[in-house]
Amino acid sequence: MKNISILGISAFYHDSAACLVKNGEIVAAVQEERFTRKKGDADFPIQSVEYCLSEAGLSLDQLDFVVFYDKPISKFDRILASYIHRAPRGLLSFIQAMPLWLKDKLWVEDTIQKELKFRRDILFTEHHQSHAASAFFPSPFEEAAILSIDGVGEWATTTIGKGKGNRIELLKKIDFPHSLGLLYSAFTYYCGFRVNSGEYKLMGLAPYGKPKYAGVIKKELLKIAENGSFILNEKYFNYISGLKMISKKFEKLFGHKALRADQKPTEFYMDIAASIQQVFNEILVLLAIQAKKVTGLDRLCIAGGVGLNCVANSHILKEAGFQDVWVQPASGDAGGALGAALCVYYNYLGNERTVHGLKDLQKGSYLGPMFSDDEIEAALKQINAKYKKVDRSELVRTGAQAIADQKVVAWFQGRMEFGPRALGNRSILGDARSETMQSTMNLKIKFRESFRPFAPAVLEEKTKDYFEFEKPSPYMLFVAQVKQDKLLPVDSSGKSGLELLKLKRSDIPAVTHLDNSVRLQTVSQETNPLFCELLREVERISGCPVIINTSFNVRGEPIVCSPADAYRCFMGTDIDLLAIGNFVLFKEKQAENAPINLELKKWKQTLIKD
Repeated sequence: MKNISILGISAFYHDSAACLVKNGEIVAAVQEERFTRKKGDADFPIQSVEYCLSEAGLSLDQLDFVVFYDKPISKFDRILASYIHRAPRGLLSFIQAMPLWLKDKLWVEDTIQKELKFRRDILFTEHHQSHAASAFFPSPFEEAAILSIDGVGEWATTTIGKGKGNRIELLKKIDFPHSLGLLYSAFTYYCGFRVNSGEYKLMGLAPYGKPKYAGVIKKELLKIAENGSFILNEKYFNYISGLKMISKKFEKLFGHKALRADQKPTEFYMDIAASIQQVFNEILVLLAIQAKKVTGLDRLCIAGGVGLNCVANSHILKEAGFQDVWVQPASGDAGGALGAALCVYYNYLGNERTVHGLKDLQKGSYLGPMFSDDEIEAALKQINAKYKKVDRSELVRTGAQAIADQKVVAWFQGRMEFGPRALGNRSILGDARSETMQSTMNLKIKFRESFRPFAPAVLEEKTKDYFEFEKPSPYMLFVAQVKQDKLLPVDSSGKSGLELLKLKRSDIPAVTHLDNSVRLQTVSQETNPLFCELLREVERISGCPVIINTSFNVRGEPIVCSPADAYRCFMGTDIDLLAIGNFVLFKEKQAENAPINLELKKWKQTLIKD
């Protein structure tokens, strides 16, 4: 059998990425932001392509196919139609958008051939076809319903499809401007967060409020049918052809202006967040039920940016009647590069697909670069870092003891994760038992909003001891309730909003959200043996197999990729220990007056001020 190598690319909107699939195996996948250090980088992913080729041991002329994740001409058709629909409104937005289209977005094939010096034809998949392929083909299911929901692709914003063997088929769709993703982003903007990156902040804010405005949303902003289809009331939104997500009528409806980014959310905005999350959950469950009805299948795959809303995913899992649900960990546009490559291998070429029982083909989403000890040591020497080389057992013991002693540990091991979640290879770790760790890590390490929850990582076999959850959750894409016997009595009388943060709710308070939920990561020996060893050692020392796991980065920056990135984040924050490869670095042993460390102190002060 001939080896078939396919390069998938997504670019020019947000989260540009590249993926290399060889004979159906996902060899490499990475977002461009990790190399350029520009969060959500939308530029052509040249460094990501170079990495993927290197990981596969291929040159460009050895590629069989290069595929782009959507169809620019169809998308341009939608852009023009939208402006014509709203004319003469939106002229300024139209003028600003056109240069980008005329320069890059319309000429994707030329850009790819020019950037890569690839002289053969470029293939194109539809946007939601890419999402659907990224959800189904790596899943552990022989056949499944597929739900793909995002802001917008070419025209589609929501699709229902099915996958069987090596084929996917899209069956139903909802078109722009009616979009659940854009509806949620409109509320993200209204609550003072950044569109396309702040949606998870809105989700984290929701438990602080009450869904007082859910009725208003369903009465005024959209109509919802029993089958989950919906129509948005366009007069309240300005994203169709404007420069803002919402109109003045939106603000007038709720009686408050959109919150500025520098303002803290009040109880009103907490209630708004709770309201849209409740409506969001209801619609997604209805859509999932419809997907089950249309396909007649008992398993569901989810992709599209909306798939990163783990609260909604959990409602689908519990309420839509499916036996199992699998969500693509890189559900957004980055995952489109993966889906496009897999779509060519299976749908276009018709290659056989083999499912391995309950095991998915995503490889834990550890699909990015890794660095050898020699490469790490060379980088540490170059910046005059003070480090100690240890063997694996000492690395685990040192990291676990620091966590149990309520130190903050940066854990840089193996291949970098693909997607927005750190899953134990580019992670910042802490003691889940601590009453102060949630606040400390938010304010002094991540430099972000104090209300943001942290996810727990738990040994897969110990999940049922702490959480009400019956299946593995390796990608942090579902929420679970803390078990009743781990909860503590809480007196919240007289307290509201952010005051509720101070109440100890469980034996693992640092990861327990206001509604006693957690965004769960289960860790298995098969997928990440080193991280498993660390968790077991933490349990041996402290008696608790649960730790905080958050991404190794600070607010506004991508997850660290290289050893230099890791050292910069380590020294620019209050992280106590960096475990990188087989090297251990203690903060107190670094030379404070070294030029690079003085520079990083200034960087830290800038982050605190911002």
